[in-house]
Amino acid sequence: MNRAMSDTCLTQLKGNIDVGQNNPEVGNSVVANNISTNFHDVGSGSPVVLIHGSGPGVTAWANWRLVIPELSKTHRVLAPDMVGFGYSDRPEDVEYDLETWIGHILGFMDSLNIDHADVVGNSFGGALALALAIRYPARVDRLVLMGSVGVPFEITEGLDAVWGYEPSVENMRRVLDYFAYDKSLVNDDLAELRYRASVQPGVQAAFASMFPAPRQRWIGALTSPDEQIREIKKSTLILHGRDDCVIPLSTSLQLHNLIDDSQLHVFGRCGHWTQIEHAGRFSRIVSAFLAEGRAGS
Repeated sequence: MNRAMSDTCLTQLKGNIDVGQNNPEVGNSVVANNISTNFHDVGSGSPVVLIHGSGPGVTAWANWRLVIPELSKTHRVLAPDMVGFGYSDRPEDVEYDLETWIGHILGFMDSLNIDHADVVGNSFGGALALALAIRYPARVDRLVLMGSVGVPFEITEGLDAVWGYEPSVENMRRVLDYFAYDKSLVNDDLAELRYRASVQPGVQAAFASMFPAPRQRWIGALTSPDEQIREIKKSTLILHGRDDCVIPLSTSLQLHNLIDDSQLHVFGRCGHWTQIEHAGRFSRIVSAFLAEGRAGS
């Protein structure tokens, strides 16, 4: 990771702690499935919905900022903060589970009058995208899964640390070290920025309620049955960092074996931050894959 990329990533996360009108994390707002939902809406053309991961203090903008400019050249890119994350609502009575999150995605699409879209899911978001394609195939055109959850695996030390995060700068530094292959990307300034994002009002309380210990069970809760995954007929692109310490590469190998119309791209010298550590290459691969769908429609 070069210095320019490291500086870009620092800039990317500063919005997490700037609650004013200049905060790039805050985009548009819509009520989706009774949830006030913060989202980004960039570009024009056929819609693509980006579903973020589940790291502490995460937002759609933090996850996708580096790839939105490229994808929005040919698509209308829609990136919501899922319920419980970022600047979307955190209702006191909400139950954070697969049903709630899928309902939120469907409500989000309905609120914008989007009947169907390409769907890109990152990690936790991959599990949601996968389940959406299984349960509501008419709503999904092409499917992209990046470092995806959704099949069984033994919880890694990295994922246990991510889901078990307790707010402190030191703990945030430890979590970020798991995400990045190139540890020079992670420094004290970045850890401080992400820590401050994670302690915004209500953020940690919601996050702590999602994946309490023992955390192996939440992998199971986000898993789709093999027989249902085999029934997916959508053309699927699967991407993974070879050196991912959070979600093992074996999950993407299994998804590739289960989904008949799938292709797998593995990034060397890459951890769990595929869309950050290899942003340019990631964007080109995804853009080309989505373009194949437009050409065949």
